[in-house]
Amino acid sequence: MDQAEPERRSPSTRLLRPFLRLFAAPRVNMREDYEKVRRLQRLAALPAVPRFRALDRTLVSRTSGESIPVRVFEPRERRRDDVLVFFHGGGWVTGDIESYSPACTTMADLTGCVVASVDYRLAPEHPFPAGLEDCLDVAATLLDEPRRVGAEHPDRIVLVGDSAGANLAAVVSLLRRERGLPGPSRQILLYPVAHWDHDPRTSPFPSVRNHGDDYRLTNTEVQDYFDLYVPDPELRRSPLVAPLLAEDLTGQPRTLLITAELDLLRDEGEAYGGALERSGNDVRVHRVPGALHGFIALPRFSRSLREAYEVINAFLDEGSSGSATAPRATRDPGAS
Repeated sequence: MDQAEPERRSPSTRLLRPFLRLFAAPRVNMREDYEKVRRLQRLAALPAVPRFRALDRTLVSRTSGESIPVRVFEPRERRRDDVLVFFHGGGWVTGDIESYSPACTTMADLTGCVVASVDYRLAPEHPFPAGLEDCLDVAATLLDEPRRVGAEHPDRIVLVGDSAGANLAAVVSLLRRERGLPGPSRQILLYPVAHWDHDPRTSPFPSVRNHGDDYRLTNTEVQDYFDLYVPDPELRRSPLVAPLLAEDLTGQPRTLLITAELDLLRDEGEAYGGALERSGNDVRVHRVPGALHGFIALPRFSRSLREAYEVINAFLDEGSSGSATAPRATRDPGAS
């Protein structure tokens, strides 16, 4: 969508808008209540965790020497050799392998892939770059030793993340290229955080102004997350926090970037997809109509979830053949 144009909403979206507001997140002061939110997320996830299909592993960080928990989920039926290395969302502050276990179980079943969920360190106890370092360490280990999670070759390792986790996946790919190291062949970025400014008065993105008050994620909540993750405002302009600001985006993995129509992060995510495309990367951008931020955690009967996995499975079906820098981009009409 051209950022200079007014946003165009479908008639169905306009009619659904009052109903969708019912699903807005409760207004909390994340800077004070993040521990309470973490506890509630874990409690909500407990009834849906199929423990018999998950195996807990531990990797030792090459940077900090700390242990990094990784939970490996087996699908009911394995249909692909790929292993999806998943970095969860939660604004770098909330979320963990417990609260995301239901979503990872769904991901494993609907893709037929093994999913390895990474329990990276969270802010404010461990601010930037601690969580990023953990994700880098796990990616390095699994790209060097893919059989540790059941992959036969590094090309079978696919980085996946949602929201802040998608930000981490994108930055891991950028840093692997910058350091001259082989990166993943593919990455799937779900409604990523790609920019640092989410103030409706100054943001360059219409979705920040149009969807920052009513729905699942708010401008205030994003600002709270940044305050906790990157306390120094100047550091927030680093490409390691805001990958859209990276000067060199060449040599990135084949990328599927999925956004949600009613998400304040929508436009910056699509802008990142466009920037990757202009740098000669193989990119597909897909916008899920009527979707809210965080839809990857919805029940399996959700229309938004089903549509996203149709696109994800089509992307995975293309395999890992071809160069990660081949300029073959596909852009869905809804994301134009």
